Amino acid sequence: MSAPAQPSISRRRLKIVLISPKGPLYRHRGGIWKKSLRYQPLTLTTLAALIPTDVPADVRLIDEGIADVPLDLDADLVGLTVITGTAVRAYELAAHFRRRGIAVVLGGPHVTLIPADAQPHADAIVVGYAEDTWPQLLRDFADGAMQPRYNQAPGLDIGGRPFPRRDLLPSRHFLTNNVFEATRGCVHSCDFCVVPVAWGKKPFQKPVAEVVADIRQHGAQKLIFIDLNLVAHRGYALELFRALIPLRVQWYGLATVLLADDAELLALCGRSGCRGLLMGLESISPANLRLTHKSFNSPENYGLIVRRLHEHGIALQGCFVFGLDDDEPDVFLKTAEFAVAHHIDLPRFAVVTPFPNTALYLRLEAEGRILTKDWSLYDAQHVVFQPKRMTVGQLQTGIESAWKHAYSFRSIARRIRHSPAPWPVKLGTNLGYRFYAHNLSRFYNCDWIIGRASSRPVPVASAAA
Repeated sequence: MSAPAQPSISRRRLKIVLISPKGPLYRHRGGIWKKSLRYQPLTLTTLAALIPTDVPADVRLIDEGIADVPLDLDADLVGLTVITGTAVRAYELAAHFRRRGIAVVLGGPHVTLIPADAQPHADAIVVGYAEDTWPQLLRDFADGAMQPRYNQAPGLDIGGRPFPRRDLLPSRHFLTNNVFEATRGCVHSCDFCVVPVAWGKKPFQKPVAEVVADIRQHGAQKLIFIDLNLVAHRGYALELFRALIPLRVQWYGLATVLLADDAELLALCGRSGCRGLLMGLESISPANLRLTHKSFNSPENYGLIVRRLHEHGIALQGCFVFGLDDDEPDVFLKTAEFAVAHHIDLPRFAVVTPFPNTALYLRLEAEGRILTKDWSLYDAQHVVFQPKRMTVGQLQTGIESAWKHAYSFRSIARRIRHSPAPWPVKLGTNLGYRFYAHNLSRFYNCDWIIGRASSRPVPVASAAA
């Protein structure tokens, strides 16, 4: 579709609408969580803050997790942030607004992973981080000269930026809007991770003083860091944790298991107010961990990691993925029992997903094991590839069985008494995940593949032939 005409409109205020489309889990109506059991996302509020002052504009943010997208929007420009699982929905919305003569911009992880897939659906795409390119795109649009593609600026610095416009999304619809970011990126190269493919291994860091200033100006006392690996750079993490201590906050974030091996850093993490961490444990199979280039994880140490975290008042949300090549049909119960026996505060389970152009995706595609490129199924709960040692159906139903075992009342009771989290928190989160476990089949199943021959186990050699 050709782009709508772009006459210079710099003499009047632009009407900009930024949209986050959502998949079935958080859809406003019909999702497992009817409104939301999640934190306010930072992407839209950050983009709103980056609108340059020399481009007069009125901006509206719509998160489809909490509200419907009005199809009669009055807008000059619509921007959509896209992850792979929401790409189909984003493309539907983009087509609708473009038919109405509204210019559409697409950006986000999916666009960065596979730009050629997104380009036909937009008047412009933004590839990579948008701190510099998004303001330039808006200036170009206002001058009637918007380009079809904007690539991440070389030498990007995420410091010195305005604070996110958290006021533009209604906080009452989220668990919290006390959401912050100190760093981006990760130094590791895990096989299934989108980060090294989309953004490389270079870490980006905001000056610690700016992170603290944002927390202070927002008045946050309990907060979430969305950084993918907050302890990727030890020196920076030490500086950040020391700066958080005087704030007397409680915070939650993400880290790798390597934190537990660093006594000084872990102790400071606890003193800084950390009360919970999400860690990708991934598998109880060393062979799987070697295959995915995450051999710094060691299942024999997971129990020790839990104990060390608990000693510092930190609860663990431990994430496992199923469907790796060493997994057999007994892996689900084994993993769930392992999580319960080792007192992991909140176990989480997902289907390993070969996101576009990741190392995992390229390997499975070369082996003929990618079953569909319907991006709406790439949500870490649907099976989109042929497992090596089980059927698609076994993998799809197995993950549900793991959830149900880990969140049976008996399993909750075994885990919860060891958790350092306050009783209202640990009881509420466990019951919330129990509800999720018993509603998975309503949203995630393999109905789309029923009748296909590929529902049978396929040896790698045969699949690649």
